[in-house]
Amino acid sequence: MKARMTAEAAFRLLADGMSRAGTDTFLPTLVGHLAKILDVDHVLVAQVEEEHYAQTLAVWSRGALQPNLRYHLAGTPCETVSGRQPCLYACDVQQRFPEDELLEALGAESYMGLPLFGLDGAPLGLLALLKNAPMSLTGLEKEILHIAAAQAGAEIERSLARQSLQQSEASARESERRLDTLLNHLPGMAYRCLNDSEWTMLVVSQGAEGLTGYSPAALIHNREASYASLIHAPDRQPLADKVAEAVARRDTFRVIYRLRTACGQLRWMLEQGQALYDADGEVTCLEGFISDISEQHEAQRVQEAVARVASAITTRMGDDYFHQLVGHLTEILEADAGIIATVDMAPASLVAAGGQPPRRLTTVSVNAAGGRRENHSFDLRDSPFAELADSREVIVREAAAAWLPGVEGRFTAWVGRRLENTRGDTVGALLLLYREPTDANAFATSVLRILSTGAAAEIERRQDHRRMRQLAYFDGTTGLANRVRFMEDLHQMRLAAERAQAPLGLLLLDLRRFKEINDLHGHQLGDQLLATVAGRLQRAIGNGESLARLSGDEFALLVPEASAEVVEEGVTRMGEAIGRPIQLGRRTFSLKVSIGLARYPQDALTPGELFKAASIALYHAKQEDEGVCPFTASMAQALERRQQMSERLERAIAQEALTLHFQPQVDLRSGRLTGAEALCRWHDDEWGWVSPGEFIPLAEERGLIRPLGDWVLRCATRQLLLWREAGLALPGRLSINISAQQFADPRLAERIGMQTDGLPASAIALELTESDFMRDPEQAVETTRALNRAGFTLAIDDFGTGYSSLAYLRRFAADSLKIDISFVRHMLESQHDSTIVQTIIAMAQALGMKTVAEGVETAEQAVALAAMGCDQAQGFHFGRPLPAEAFIERWEAAMRENQEPAS
Repeated sequence: MKARMTAEAAFRLLADGMSRAGTDTFLPTLVGHLAKILDVDHVLVAQVEEEHYAQTLAVWSRGALQPNLRYHLAGTPCETVSGRQPCLYACDVQQRFPEDELLEALGAESYMGLPLFGLDGAPLGLLALLKNAPMSLTGLEKEILHIAAAQAGAEIERSLARQSLQQSEASARESERRLDTLLNHLPGMAYRCLNDSEWTMLVVSQGAEGLTGYSPAALIHNREASYASLIHAPDRQPLADKVAEAVARRDTFRVIYRLRTACGQLRWMLEQGQALYDADGEVTCLEGFISDISEQHEAQRVQEAVARVASAITTRMGDDYFHQLVGHLTEILEADAGIIATVDMAPASLVAAGGQPPRRLTTVSVNAAGGRRENHSFDLRDSPFAELADSREVIVREAAAAWLPGVEGRFTAWVGRRLENTRGDTVGALLLLYREPTDANAFATSVLRILSTGAAAEIERRQDHRRMRQLAYFDGTTGLANRVRFMEDLHQMRLAAERAQAPLGLLLLDLRRFKEINDLHGHQLGDQLLATVAGRLQRAIGNGESLARLSGDEFALLVPEASAEVVEEGVTRMGEAIGRPIQLGRRTFSLKVSIGLARYPQDALTPGELFKAASIALYHAKQEDEGVCPFTASMAQALERRQQMSERLERAIAQEALTLHFQPQVDLRSGRLTGAEALCRWHDDEWGWVSPGEFIPLAEERGLIRPLGDWVLRCATRQLLLWREAGLALPGRLSINISAQQFADPRLAERIGMQTDGLPASAIALELTESDFMRDPEQAVETTRALNRAGFTLAIDDFGTGYSSLAYLRRFAADSLKIDISFVRHMLESQHDSTIVQTIIAMAQALGMKTVAEGVETAEQAVALAAMGCDQAQGFHFGRPLPAEAFIERWEAAMRENQEPAS
């Protein structure tokens, strides 16, 4: 305890603060008293939020309360305290946490932090003391601090509880309002009724009229109609039984039934409700909600019916297909008979004006009384189905009794659909017959509409004598199964693997650089090459394996019983088949292949997931030299992260949410500032700082590097102009990196001039890596000279890592060489690297170019480089990359001395 405050005075002051507990002044008073008692410069109480952020509730600094602030815990001493144990950094706290801007702003030298917990032990926040000098606390001071922490935690917990209560009360009021809105505005009917045979309504919402056609007043107490009387007669008893069963179980009920509206329309209803009981356990009434689900129910019935028929049909071709289709349709749509017939109706364009098209119907499948009947032929115009000649779809619910050849007895109703080929010509008819009048509606016609497509296609196949299966399932160029057939095979083989409890392998093969062959030699030769490769692969597959061509140069192989050894052997076979040179005419082609592979159930369970896993593996295989890559879970995660990063980066560029940091460049002889390099930095709200080594290559890959480069130029220009307006001028030039994609723009000089409008070209130095210069050396010569004429200087970055030709090096209009960091880092230990550095410096001097060493981290490296004749350097030894404000604080004197921009 400091001599100027006794223990008694300290506790008296602390007690004064505690007396304010539960008020808004408690925490502000507490931090002020603690600063005085413990003789520290800064005290803060903060609540820890989600996403690793801290929100201060009271801040005392330099003798007064300060505004509250919000900061990220990462890289701060508070991160080591939150939810953990008390932590004391008695001195050098800024050196321990160099990224903590708050420590630097406060000038703190020491730090003491205590976590704040609730009564249940849940972490709530932290209490922190900071001092602009080393800190040491006595036992009594620590005891005072722990008392204060306990009270601060209790205060935060009280505040949270109070907020929760207020939110609950507001939520309850809002719920009442929403309930009233729901009851009277939803397209459905809320009700309360007696549990009697008439379902006598006691309460009905406004939605009743839209649902039934009757007003609420008409239904209450059965004034105009009882609700039970509206229920479709066949559904009344099953409905009553289900509700009674639920009430007996004291459970809720959910029932679907048909209801006849006031206008006579039959609609499907979904009712969900429950019984209410009195104190003796007797049912007092029922209440619930009724909604019209006619459209959804019909759609679901259609879907289920189509799926049921489709799954039950075991063949897609021939008479059996027609027999099965008619049999299942007759059963599902509750018809007495069904037929599929062909019709030889000619196209309208071939019929003379006023003439009649051929009208002959020939049945190909007839089903009646659950069995097949003989086929017959009859005239369409003389049959009850003459309307199909003019209408695509017809429903006859009740008509005079008629007969049909091959069907016993007479019928009075029918539903029919005309079958058309791909040219729109009539090729047949699909009919369902009823002996009694029917309520057939959109359900029946929807099912027929969907399933008639297959019947029409099969009839067209027969009539045109085309190989529909060949067209549907096989690739015309290679004769292999196509993607459709492959996906079916994948589904079937996956089911077989599941039944046999055996693994299934999927290999995706992609011919490398095949597009170049197509572009150079033409698609005809490319198709010949694909057919040759397909033949080789087909001869190389093993028993039970399935091969397909999925698209241009991509093939797929399914491998049953796919143990690791079997898959490896399959990869070898495929690679060898493709790897042998191919002779076409006088040309010889040597192909390479990328292979991605995945296995069921190791990598995926469903066919779709297995294909996706193999596709991801193929993507990675294309990036690797060896070209073969098995799937791993990390690949999918990496691909997802790259996609998310691409989207986030695009938004960040559009919203200008990136920042520039500046790294000084200095003269090695005088140590004076000679310029700086602008470096792009990205802090994502969720991910934090994202490494440039990650997002810069992604920007190049996803086509974002040009807008990113334009933003860097604009931002750097704004910053230099702001400095100049403030009387500051950067000595030398500001170096800005240019990507290979930007450099490929023949109008690069004009584009850079537009982005740096208002700034003299002499203020900018452009940097491009050595390897990017050498992608197209002749184009590089022209571009560098254009930039030089525009007034910009150029530097060859990462020099020594590429393969520059001396002949080109002297032709490039470059002013300096930047020695790559990999040589500078080891030059003092490696004679080899030291020799490379000396050679680069000597070469630059001979060509009249300056040299700039990158990554200088020690004084010894700087001295050695200066002795070798290197002109300038940059690196952590001279300064880390800093935001504009921090850069000014460090180099303001040098910049004020350089009032005029470098020429």
